[in-house]
Amino acid sequence: MLITADPSDDQPIYRQIVDQLRQFIAAGTLRPGDALPSVRQLAADLGVNLNTVAIAYRELAGEGLVEIKHGRGARVTADREQTFDEEQVRKLLLPILSKMILAGKTDGEIIGLVRDELQSMRGEKE
Repeated sequence: MLITADPSDDQPIYRQIVDQLRQFIAAGTLRPGDALPSVRQLAADLGVNLNTVAIAYRELAGEGLVEIKHGRGARVTADREQTFDEEQVRKLLLPILSKMILAGKTDGEIIGLVRDELQSMRGEKE
């Protein structure tokens, strides 16, 4: 598991951390009970402020994906069967789909990209 941060990305660093950890949990790379790197360690590894990592961990805790215990760090608590708000997912998809359509992608290309990413997350071969 390698978490990265790209300062040139449009998304804030904390959001990049949240998204990557969520992906690791969804893919089964991180399982319930697994410890996350300490806030201090991950901040040092990424070259970011401690608060940036702390904010990311708190957001994941708010989603029920991790549990934070003072002095003992953060651990994955949720399994891959977490519920989600379909309306919220649709709101997130809309700008992405719009960009792809404006770039001239066909429905088949868009669906193919989604399929490829799902297979990649699940470790499946094409």
